[in-house]
Amino acid sequence: MALRALFTKTAPTLASGLGPFASAGGSGTRWQGLCHARGLKVAALPDLEYDYGALEPAISGEIMRLHHQKHHKAYVSNYNDALEKLDAAMAKGDVPAVVRLQSAIKFNGGGHINHTIFWKNLKPVNEGGGEPPHATLGWAIDTDFGSLEALVQKMNAEGAALQGSGWVWLALDKERKKLLVEATANQDPLVTKGANLVPLLGIDVWEHAYYLQYKNVKPEYLKNIWSVMNWKYASEVYDSEIA
Repeated sequence: MALRALFTKTAPTLASGLGPFASAGGSGTRWQGLCHARGLKVAALPDLEYDYGALEPAISGEIMRLHHQKHHKAYVSNYNDALEKLDAAMAKGDVPAVVRLQSAIKFNGGGHINHTIFWKNLKPVNEGGGEPPHATLGWAIDTDFGSLEALVQKMNAEGAALQGSGWVWLALDKERKKLLVEATANQDPLVTKGANLVPLLGIDVWEHAYYLQYKNVKPEYLKNIWSVMNWKYASEVYDSEIA
């Protein structure tokens, strides 16, 4: 997914209830105006293409609502806040502040990027979720991993073994035209592991993604999420990148 698709020059309309700013008349509007003048891009919380409960029983509606409305929304708000502070620091020539803000921008911007991909990676069963990949991506999986089952086992093992919080990815190395499984810590986006890596599927293995439903049994969550995996999306990204 191109990163430019994850950001917008203006915040979403307040009527959506998803914007990072509290009111149209406060500092948020001034910041939006400043962003427009400087050409900066603020993040916006994306709408989901399905209802919160549509992925049950694999992922509960309660988890999906909290995950999207609380966790992802916080990453968006915190990223925009850090971006505003960075702009002010750069205008003042405050180099120490610019350096200090890098970690907040990486963490929250990465959280926004990762979750925006994650929502696209999921699809209700009655809309094709869990249907295995065919054509070019299916052939590539067989070539690079032996079978889809072997890939799933590898990703589940990587996710279960990941200590602390992070993500496990099915990635395309564009330079080598090869599929890889990669894990990233915290909210590091996949690009931090290599500029040539394109995320096709990402599984969130932070506790907030599963604990309310699965408690400490992370392997069960990893097993069940494949029943709502959107392989059509992964195939579309793969085909566009190798074209």
